[in-house]
Amino acid sequence: MTAKAILVASTGSGTGKTTLTLGLLRALRRRGPKVRAAKSGPDYIDPLFHRSATGLASVNLDSWAMPPALADAVLAGAAAETDLLVIEGAMGLFDGGPGPAGRSGAAGDLAARYGIPVVLVLDVTGQSQTAAAIVRGLAAHDAAVRVAGVVLNRVASERHRRLVGDAILAIGIPVLGAIPRDASVALPSRHLGLVQASELADIESRLSILADLVERCVDLDRMLALFSPVEVGPSEATIALPPPGNRIALASDAAFTFIYEHLTAGWRRAGAEIVAFSPLADEPPPESCDACWLPGGYPELHAGVLANAARFREGLARFAETRPVHGECGGFMVLGTGIEDASGDRHAMVGLLGHATSFAKRRLSLGYRVARLLGPSPLGGVGDEVRGHEFHYSTVVDPGCDEPLVDLFDGRSDRLGKAGARRGHVSGTYFHAIAVPPRQ
Repeated sequence: MTAKAILVASTGSGTGKTTLTLGLLRALRRRGPKVRAAKSGPDYIDPLFHRSATGLASVNLDSWAMPPALADAVLAGAAAETDLLVIEGAMGLFDGGPGPAGRSGAAGDLAARYGIPVVLVLDVTGQSQTAAAIVRGLAAHDAAVRVAGVVLNRVASERHRRLVGDAILAIGIPVLGAIPRDASVALPSRHLGLVQASELADIESRLSILADLVERCVDLDRMLALFSPVEVGPSEATIALPPPGNRIALASDAAFTFIYEHLTAGWRRAGAEIVAFSPLADEPPPESCDACWLPGGYPELHAGVLANAARFREGLARFAETRPVHGECGGFMVLGTGIEDASGDRHAMVGLLGHATSFAKRRLSLGYRVARLLGPSPLGGVGDEVRGHEFHYSTVVDPGCDEPLVDLFDGRSDRLGKAGARRGHVSGTYFHAIAVPPRQ
């Protein structure tokens, strides 16, 4: 394994991590080495931007949801296929869920476990020398985490840059660059985060602008000198979740994009074949498949098209008569009787489960989850546990009368109650699966 890595982190969300990461990935790629990215924590959207910037699939690394052996295997696989690996943190460097040391889901867990140096992106809006105190605190918080450098973001002026930079240099941590305030480089967002990379017709020009910005404002040679060899021990090819079939029909289009790279890679390693189909193009799941998976995404933005996709709806119903069908989050919404969009208009869905959902009646559900299965499904057998997360604004406005699929617990092991639905071969839940814990 020859790859070298850094971890881009910050004090919280919205500070510029993704902007720097994307510009850095494309700027490094311009120099010739093979560059790949990873994302700390449960996130679907940033990895798709990473893929656009590098041309290679980005993986997720999650110290809370993934058993250590799985995280090791995912990191080892990513590092074996590249020269430089940039890991983008989520929220703040030490923000995670409850759990034992090193298993909180925080980006700092990855930096400590694998000896990866951290580059802090620091939004210095409205502050000057106080920024040094923040950096000092982050650098001292965990002796196993090495803060190797800082990039200042949203700098107001040259005087502002000097005040902040000199204070940070005085505590012995190098300042690698300073990015000025510039609203024009911001990426568009919506309710679950950034607008997806595939939806931006000008994604290539945006990435070029970000790369130009990083090349102009960041000392790339000093940044490259910080990259450190990835330190991960021997790991077996661990499968996060057993494949639900030998030939899996995977809904894949603008309405169904939220599927983790490590899940599909694990299914393929286990010998399964994945066959993509597009409900938005009115395609049914292929009859040659023996399981169907509807991942999350933004079906509420395409509810009218899905409601009129007769071949998809009829084909999915026919498929479900004899073979398992599972929906996660957006897929779960589509399996119900209807979706109410943000305008309050109701669109009929496939009706293989009895619930109805609404995006007009918004409520944020967010956090790590442990799901204990109450019935057999593509997630596993009765009593099996799966670790994952929820992140959605839509709500169930009619629960229907199907049997619940899971008993759900939050990251603190507090019981949230029964959730999801199952009927015949069909199952679904808002819960996104990341990994099955190892059996004791």
